[in-house]
Amino acid sequence: MGSVITIDDIRVEEFEQVSELLVESYSQYQESYESKKGWRDYAESLRDSVHNPFVDRILVARDGAEILGSLQLFTNSDTAYHIPDLAIFSPIIRMLGVSPSARGKGVAQALLKESIGYAREKGADHIYLHSTDLMADAMRLYEWLGFKRDTSKDFNKLNFVVKCFRYDI
Repeated sequence: MGSVITIDDIRVEEFEQVSELLVESYSQYQESYESKKGWRDYAESLRDSVHNPFVDRILVARDGAEILGSLQLFTNSDTAYHIPDLAIFSPIIRMLGVSPSARGKGVAQALLKESIGYAREKGADHIYLHSTDLMADAMRLYEWLGFKRDTSKDFNKLNFVVKCFRYDI
């Protein structure tokens, strides 16, 4: 019998575990940073993200008691990125992370589908997320699930173009 992935809100006692899962999940990109300090700073921001007061909801994917992945939901571009000029007034997905040992098992897909349901319940017309070319596999998944590129909501951060993807509800 296969595993059963359930999606639920994060529990207070899981904050530390989820923050470490995010670092583990994104560690595959650490070599792309120009310096070790750059990666360390990013890893610390990942750890801190679970305590962001602007997060509307943190979803966690589980197989029984094991945490497989998580993502964060924000209500708009100001709360998600502190960039009100992006003028996104629909939910935004950030910090999608899946444990390397759980990849290929549908964890990210389950989290994204739950997020679409969340946006639908909020009465939103769209849900957004942003990514970079570094995360090509993730971008293929987004497009496979029906997210479309929305270049009007791209922005630059450091030396990266942060590409916007929109799912129409």
